[in-house]
Amino acid sequence: MKKYTLFMLACCVFLGNANAQKFKTKLDSATYANGYMMGEYFHQNNIELNAEMYYKGMVDGYKGSKMKINKEEKDALMQYFNQHVQQQMQENMQKQADKNKIAGAKFMEENAKNKDIKQTESGIQYKIIKEGNSTLHPSATDKVKVHYTGTLLDGTVFDSSVQRGEPISFPLNQVIPGWTEGVQLMVPGSVYKFWIPSNLAYGDRNIGSIPPGSTLVFEIELIEINPE
Repeated sequence: MKKYTLFMLACCVFLGNANAQKFKTKLDSATYANGYMMGEYFHQNNIELNAEMYYKGMVDGYKGSKMKINKEEKDALMQYFNQHVQQQMQENMQKQADKNKIAGAKFMEENAKNKDIKQTESGIQYKIIKEGNSTLHPSATDKVKVHYTGTLLDGTVFDSSVQRGEPISFPLNQVIPGWTEGVQLMVPGSVYKFWIPSNLAYGDRNIGSIPPGSTLVFEIELIEINPE
């Protein structure tokens, strides 16, 4: 039986009880929310499991019923389940990363056709929005002060010093490679827009709201080199 069908069966049992009670107390609502979040976690990570057995095990454990498996097998089975979950998460993350890298490469290919777009040998693309008056470029070992907004290709903002209303300072060699390379092209007072492929960003890792394999877009204003 497919995992989503199993989830529906388990949810029907649980929701049938919940609907009958109609969340009479705050604890009812909190308990439902906790169970929902656990189910949502498995669903969002595409973890294959038998939801009926998961629900039954939870109820039996809560009621103090006798375990339906040998206690001697429990530790080995728990280890198997944890390994199963980890493997599924890794496989799903890699599939998502591969999909995002293909989409990113296609975007970059089209973006490169824009006459205003320049591309470095490493594959970073950039557009000069505003050029500063200085002739001084930072080196990789310099500390810089910048304002920036980072988005995914669909425009979703995942980080922004502009929104926080406060620029940030950091050593240029302690950020993603795309930043280290890209900001060195700038001079104080300039504003560049960068398109950074995943291999120069966070690779196949899932970082917060940044999906694995993502091509990232940054609009960066270089304010100062080696700020006090």
